[in-house]
Amino acid sequence: MATKKAKAEQEVSVEDKLKSLFKLQSYLSEIDRIKTLRGELPLEVADLDDEIAGLGTRINNFQLELKQLEENAKLKKGKIETSKAKIEKYNKQLDNVRNSKEYDHLSKEIEFETLEIALSEKHIREFEQEGSAIKEQINEANEILKDKSADLEHKKKELDDIVSETKAKEEKIREKAKKTETTIEPRLLTAFKRIRKNARNGLGVVPIQRGACGGCFNKIPPQKQMDIKLRKKIIVCEYCGRIMIDPEIAGITE
Repeated sequence: MATKKAKAEQEVSVEDKLKSLFKLQSYLSEIDRIKTLRGELPLEVADLDDEIAGLGTRINNFQLELKQLEENAKLKKGKIETSKAKIEKYNKQLDNVRNSKEYDHLSKEIEFETLEIALSEKHIREFEQEGSAIKEQINEANEILKDKSADLEHKKKELDDIVSETKAKEEKIREKAKKTETTIEPRLLTAFKRIRKNARNGLGVVPIQRGACGGCFNKIPPQKQMDIKLRKKIIVCEYCGRIMIDPEIAGITE
């Protein structure tokens, strides 16, 4: 009689352990999900910050190029004014030439300065064309910057909302997880944490599904499936090392 009673207690004890492990796994999986949700948005915000900084640098470089073109055009305009003044001076001197040699010299100077004016005007037109192209690029970059800045503001607000919303939720779940941990014997808890740490998806406890491990999906022998359903002992998958439980404990109806 005493032996039967002890056996019954042992069966209940194993089942309770499995239920506690699954409950703990559920809490920890929810915390993982919250972390993943938070983890993606900060990366997106950081990427947008980098893009905006890059666009700012690009616009600044364009503006420096534009300023340089304007300075170059200003220098050419000054050169044109100088050449015009020289031509005016040479034309006055032509009225007082004493011989053909002086006349030829002044004519060549006038011709040279006229060519200098034409060349400077050509350069000014080129500077203006380059400037127009750069202004278009600045406008395009500013439009992109405007869109990216709006997107960043939206993402930051979304992140702030998620952080404020999930922080309190995560703390509550952590409290439940800690409370559940106290119901699990230390050796089993250590083993579970080790299994969970090595598992790629963080699942240390998985239900069997369609005759296979719910973690690695390898087929489980019928006898082992029966042992899992009986809940008389803790059974781990021989392939992935996860603790396997009856689907009913996980609330799954097959």
